[in-house]
Amino acid sequence: MANVPAYLCTVKSDAAVLPVAVLGGGAAGFFGAIACAEANPDQPVILLEKTGKLLAKVRVSGGGRCNVTHACDSPAQLTAHYPRGSKPLKSAFQQFGVPETIAWFAKRGVALKTEADGRMFPTTDSSETIARALEEAAHEAGVRIVTNTSVDEIQPHSEHGFSLKLSGSGANQFGGTLAVGRLLVATGGNPKSVNYDWLRTLGHSIAEPVPSLFTFNVPNSPLSELMGVSVPQARVVLAGEKLQYEGPLLITHWGVSGPAVLKLSAWGARRLSELGYVGTALINWLPTHTDETLRPWLQQFRQDNGKKTVASNPLFGLPQRLWRNLAEQAGISAETRWSDLPAKTQNRLLELLLRTPLAVRGKTTYKEEFVTCGGISLDEVDLKTMHSRRVPGLYFAGEVLDIDGITGGFNFQAAWTTGFLAGRAMAAIPTVSV
Repeated sequence: MANVPAYLCTVKSDAAVLPVAVLGGGAAGFFGAIACAEANPDQPVILLEKTGKLLAKVRVSGGGRCNVTHACDSPAQLTAHYPRGSKPLKSAFQQFGVPETIAWFAKRGVALKTEADGRMFPTTDSSETIARALEEAAHEAGVRIVTNTSVDEIQPHSEHGFSLKLSGSGANQFGGTLAVGRLLVATGGNPKSVNYDWLRTLGHSIAEPVPSLFTFNVPNSPLSELMGVSVPQARVVLAGEKLQYEGPLLITHWGVSGPAVLKLSAWGARRLSELGYVGTALINWLPTHTDETLRPWLQQFRQDNGKKTVASNPLFGLPQRLWRNLAEQAGISAETRWSDLPAKTQNRLLELLLRTPLAVRGKTTYKEEFVTCGGISLDEVDLKTMHSRRVPGLYFAGEVLDIDGITGGFNFQAAWTTGFLAGRAMAAIPTVSV
């Protein structure tokens, strides 16, 4: 069992009770396994991870800091940040939301802090703090962790439980087959529809998966020389579509990124997929302005500051490099003063300030964090317990469901919530072997 601390390799032994199996060693899987084992200490819980790594996404999240959740005052405020699953999640968040998440980690010695934008991180600024807390909680609850073990086939029994056909180095521990009373699927999202076929065979429908939370590729960007330049507030609009989002924006060597782009990609995930990730993004660098307010403002500034050169005196707090680039795109030379600026050239500058066009030709996954729009259809799951409405004893948690949030800790919160509710529900009634 490579990469698994020795203290995770414990197991409850009770031959009269079939174990609960959890598929997936990520945030939702760990939370579900822990919740189940803590709620029912007599219930054996086995967590199966197909790779040799546990909590991989937890460890890379937030640049290695782990954005655990987001400071929200109510379930209603929290649900507003989920492009898929917002309304159905409300009852789930009422049972286990942000306050409960904070308390859960605090009980295990992990304090969280809130940053100015609402994101919450461990005070250590290290994702290892979160991973370690989850691993130790699993150990203390008696969860058995088995890595490098895949489930190749799930066979529901007519009366109760499932038979799991296993492969990989851990399969030998069970003779290749494992009988379980209940099953939690927390295998995460996947960009390929075919990879959900094993769940379709159980009778579930799949909302077709497409990527969410990605940046825009702009191969011939007029801003390419500005890599690393950011603005605290910009509005990104997809031309010809009802898609727009406002927030911080970062210029990269491949195009544009930052919360404004990432959140737009989440809300427009399906439409952008339909468009083949090709279109025109219009950047409004001054989202508090419109044509009607900016035109007279510039005219008045021109009258009051006619001797100032345009390109070397940035306005509106925009970065100097960005301002100079926009001026150059408008055809303004380095020596041109406001008093000498032709009206047509000023109009071009205004247009660029409010609608800089960028030809989007593709996408790039944000850092190492991959989020998928799509998965198990929510109308086939009881979101108060995460129990399948189609298959008795089958539960779901995390991104395998058709739930995804925007950047800022919302996807982890959905994982904690759905995992916790599934774990508690699975622990309620022990399944006795026959």
